[in-house]
Amino acid sequence: MRVLKIVIEGITTSFRYPRYMLGVQPTYEMPPPATIYGHICSTLGNWVEPEGILFAYHFTYQSKLMDLEHIHVLAVSSGKLSGTTIPKVLEGNINPFKREILYMPRLVLYLNRPEWEPDFRSPHYAVVLGRSQDLCTYSSVSVVDLAQSETAYFEHTLLPYASPLKTPQGVVLSMPRRLDYANKRKASFESYVMLNQRVRSSEFLRFGNSDTYKFWVDPTATQIGGLMLGLMFHGFV
Repeated sequence: MRVLKIVIEGITTSFRYPRYMLGVQPTYEMPPPATIYGHICSTLGNWVEPEGILFAYHFTYQSKLMDLEHIHVLAVSSGKLSGTTIPKVLEGNINPFKREILYMPRLVLYLNRPEWEPDFRSPHYAVVLGRSQDLCTYSSVSVVDLAQSETAYFEHTLLPYASPLKTPQGVVLSMPRRLDYANKRKASFESYVMLNQRVRSSEFLRFGNSDTYKFWVDPTATQIGGLMLGLMFHGFV
């Protein structure tokens, strides 16, 4: 399986929980699939059909910290100037809140679109990960050939919740899978298993027809104990 491998590095990022507004904005510890889809479209410079696009990733950060931000809530009223009604902005309130920040994020992204290599070497828009102010850079863009193996290790990644392979090491999260901008930014959600710890394939609990399960592995990544880094691919639909 030939894939595009991109290494994205930055100083800060934050992936806020949707519909959470209680004075604190916690962050997901890994980018939701909707963030990955938006990042791809930003790099290509246009919306792309999500069908058929598969991605896998390995995401790490050095530490988590709390930042203090302010929302300026302005009141708008109408006024008249030379007989023309114009909007008049009045000063409003300043609402402080706390936001969790991930410091020194690093994302290794795998896409089943090796033909996009020129686009990621010359992205259309500024490279960001998360918020618009979280500027990042592509430290590496390459095309690699993945292999299949019956053994692998997994860490710092997302696993599909609906899978015959289960692990007690992960945390189940509901994440936005994609935002449909053609339908008033309607969000679709999916359940995933966030895996921060390292899990070997021999430690998976297997159900159904998973005895002969083969994993996609990256031969160019660091090997641990003779095992190659395993990749679990996800879609946006």
